[in-house]
Amino acid sequence: MASIYQLKSKFQDLLRPLCRFLARIGVSANQVTILALLLSFLFGAYMAFRFIYFPDKRLFLLGLPALLFLRMALNAIDGMLAREHNMESHLGAFLNELGDVLSDAFLYLPFALYGIQSGAVQPYVALSVVFFVKFAIITEFMGVLSRATGSSRRYDGPMGKSDRAFWCSVLAIYLALGGPERPYIEIFFALLALLSLLTVINRGRKALNE
Repeated sequence: MASIYQLKSKFQDLLRPLCRFLARIGVSANQVTILALLLSFLFGAYMAFRFIYFPDKRLFLLGLPALLFLRMALNAIDGMLAREHNMESHLGAFLNELGDVLSDAFLYLPFALYGIQSGAVQPYVALSVVFFVKFAIITEFMGVLSRATGSSRRYDGPMGKSDRAFWCSVLAIYLALGGPERPYIEIFFALLALLSLLTVINRGRKALNE
């Protein structure tokens, strides 16, 4: 199934000069991976704080697409540093896989607090977000688990890491510009959760057929 991940090679070509520069000045792939994780944690914490204490001020959400794009760029760079500049390591593989799922949790779980009223979360919003994040984690787990069958690491869509970043960026822009909120937010995340479940099935099927 189609996925934004299929554009990765062209994105990497644009970043390759920067990647070579970072390698020359001694920046390691693991340092880039950790930087992406720290930025995700800090912005996610800021999102949660704003949703709790400033629920009616949403323009800051325009920062999420920028952060997600930066995270995608850093993820591409750490991979190129590892493969093209002899920086591959077992630690790097662990950091890369764990960093992806932790960054997703840091950046998307705060939406469970969106629309908080009188100290109480909106239950359907929170539930849909939690299911989305859980299936997103299982999606990446299936991508790694495929290696146990002798298959390659699976990145199939329709809701891989890049697709999640794109659609959550669309939601952030929609909310920042004042789009109607309920019940669209919970419907949106419920659909993303279903597409993530479909991705789990798709990756498993492709791994078994490879």
